[in-house]
Formats: sequence, C-alpha cells, structure tokens
Amino acid sequence: MVNLDWCKKQEKGIKLIEPNDNLSKEYLSNAEETLDVLKRLKGKSNMWLATSKYYFEYFCVYSIFMKLGIKCEIHDCTIELCRLLSSLEIIPVDFYKLLKKDKELRIDNQYYLKNKKVEIDFEELTTFLLKTKDILIKLSLDKIKEVREKIKNEN
Repeated sequence: MVNLDWCKKQEKGIKLIEPNDNLSKEYLSNAEETLDVLKRLKGKSNMWLATSKYYFEYFCVYSIFMKLGIKCEIHDCTIELCRLLSSLEIIPVDFYKLLKKDKELRIDNQYYLKNKKVEIDFEELTTFLLKTKDILIKLSLDKIKEVREKIKNEN
C-alpha cells in the first residue's frame, strides 16, 4: 500500500499545480465519451469492459483533481488521494472503493488475461457521473485552498 508522503516524493506522484477548469471539463467530457463506449462494449469483451469502466471512473476523479489543482500520474497514488478526499468529504467513499476495486479488475483482465466477468450497471455509472458534476459545481475557492493546504501538509 502506498501513502501520500511516498506519492509526493515520486517524480510522477502527487503535485500541486494551478487549478484548471478547462482541463477539468475535458476530463469530464472524456468520462462521458467513455461511458458511451462502455454501452457499445457491453457483452463483448471483459478486458475492454474492465479497462473502459476503470478509465470512466478515473476520468471523473481526475476532473475533480484538475479543479483542485492536483496532478498525479501514479494510479495507486491517485487512489490514495481519493481516500484522503473522501475523508475530507470532498468525494463519497464509494468513489475510492470503486476505483480501487475496478483498478484490480482492469489489471487482472488487461495484463493477466483472466477474463473475469465485468458487472456494468449504467444507472450506477450515471450516478457516479452526476455526483462528479455536483462535486465540481459545489467546490468553492475556500474549499479548494483547504484541500490543497491539507495535501501540502499531509504525511
């Protein structure tokens, strides 16, 4: 298991950058596009379903990261950061749990070719997307500053 301190020391780990609403919107758009792809993949390929489902969730979370001004290119660190954001009540804890579970499923199906069944609940995924949009709308400048300060000081 990784921790935030380790993640912040890695070259591609957690970095504070300028918050970027445009990139936030682009990642959200990528999530919506990926949801459409998932609909076309349903029942066809467990590998691509697992990969697309995970990246749908990842793009949603990363849109929040961009709004907060957080860059992270290590997926385990992204997930660890989601744990922190859920403890700060920025994102629901189910975001963290789902991302963690689906990352493992993606790895099993994409890299180890295990062909595990992928459960796709489009109502649940649409709710995930709507919750993401709601989070983005409600993130105030004060909350963004608070989160950034917490990350800066978190060990």
